[in-house]
Amino acid sequence: MAFHWLESDTVIADGVPSELTEPLDPHRLCMRGTYSAPVRCVALDARIGEYSRCTIHSRRPSVCREVEASWEFGRASPQCDRSRIAHGLPVLTAADWHWRDAPANDDEQPDDTPSNPDRPTRPPLVA
Repeated sequence: MAFHWLESDTVIADGVPSELTEPLDPHRLCMRGTYSAPVRCVALDARIGEYSRCTIHSRRPSVCREVEASWEFGRASPQCDRSRIAHGLPVLTAADWHWRDAPANDDEQPDDTPSNPDRPTRPPLVA
């Protein structure tokens, strides 16, 4: 979970909260908890198998932004799938995202965060 120190809120206003990071080397930071055993990011609010969310989702580092949840954007994510399998969870499917289509969820922020991804423009592809 290493990322360049320029992503920190000490450099840019909406950067990764510096109080949740620790230096890894002169050029990189990491999220506290990601270089210890057991690995658990300090920004993760989760009960594995029940729920999970990043408490700094809109300010998360680039390494976190690079990992998509499977089918969130209409395609599988091998890294997400491997992680879920390693934790004894089923892989996500396109059906797991149908909640976004519910009429009661037609507000501007379907996941209640200020950084919602765009909806896929095409239906999911079969893997």
